Amino acid sequence: MRAPAAEQHYDILLVEDDAGDALLVEELLVDTGLSHTLVWHKTLAAARTALAERPAACVLLDLHLPDGSGLSLVGAVQEAAPDTAVVVLTGLSETHAGVEALATGAQDYLVKGKVDPDLLQRVVRYAVQRKQAERAKAALQAGELRAQENARLERGLLPPLMLGATTATATTRYFPGRERALLGGDFLDVVETGDHLVHAVVGDVSGHGPDAAALGVCLRIAWRALVLGGHRGPELLRLLEQMLLAERGRPDMFTTCTLLTLDLRARTVTLHLAGHHEPLLTSEGTTRELPAQHGVALGIAPGVELWPATTVPLPPRGALTVYTDGLIEGHTDTHRTRLGTEGLLRLLNTAPVTDPDTLLDQLIADVRKLNADRHTDDLAILRLDWDTALVPAQPGPQPQPTSPRHG
Repeated sequence: MRAPAAEQHYDILLVEDDAGDALLVEELLVDTGLSHTLVWHKTLAAARTALAERPAACVLLDLHLPDGSGLSLVGAVQEAAPDTAVVVLTGLSETHAGVEALATGAQDYLVKGKVDPDLLQRVVRYAVQRKQAERAKAALQAGELRAQENARLERGLLPPLMLGATTATATTRYFPGRERALLGGDFLDVVETGDHLVHAVVGDVSGHGPDAAALGVCLRIAWRALVLGGHRGPELLRLLEQMLLAERGRPDMFTTCTLLTLDLRARTVTLHLAGHHEPLLTSEGTTRELPAQHGVALGIAPGVELWPATTVPLPPRGALTVYTDGLIEGHTDTHRTRLGTEGLLRLLNTAPVTDPDTLLDQLIADVRKLNADRHTDDLAILRLDWDTALVPAQPGPQPQPTSPRHG
């Protein structure tokens, strides 16, 4: 058999300047049989102070006080205690005020002189339950709004990639740093232009929440437009930094990013690292870090514009993985040290799978398990796979027509 549920206890605050009415309410509450604690104050100011110190489940509020009167008192109490139910006490000649109080946010009203213990018990219980239902509904609506915001931001941070059908394939993953959090500022994009050139960006805006996400979306869209417009390398980074400076909400916001251009005909990749770590190169079953020169993060030192290029030959078939710090900043399960790039390489080189989708899912699961699911930073991963055997041969020079010879 189940044990009986514990009876709910009600902390009730009575705001009433008439001592006789206050005594009557106190006696009625005793007769209701409700488990309760009653605190009585004569003024709105005293009530607000009491609510700040100890929230109440229900406020019984007279609409005529020495320091205020009318329906504005309901708003004042709600401002002081948004999660507290409000029951308005009205006189016999002003029952309309109770109805109007409901429209302003009160949960119920009582007419003085027409209250008995049973009615008071029902009103207090109903008011508290109604307030709880209102809070639950508001929380549900807020959750739905967050989900809609996440979906819109995710579309901006992780757009459909503009890749050809056969030259290269891209596999991506994104995880926000906190449960139910808005997306952070990590972003990525891939665009393929003429002659089998694949351009990619992976970036990380400092901070979390809507400001970082909005700036990440702005930079990602700007990057795509600039690449399609023919901008490359340091010039592209300079324009992105100008965009960041114009759009960031705080002067301390900055962005790290990796730009790469994969030339599938020449079998090379050109890298520009702006405060970001090196990508990983996978070839013939082994993954290693790809050494590259480092440059300054965007927004850290405006005007310095130090972004050297690194061009590296690539194998005919392989993969490049670019990721943000959230993938390597967690701890391992056996040491109080960060996973780091070395730990990430160990996971990749001992992974029992090679399919890119399965591999990235397994990698993220392993990283989060090692960190005991204490995942705090956003993470974004882009893996580009290529096989130059799929690149059509470049057409050679066409023979020139010869003019007929005349004898």
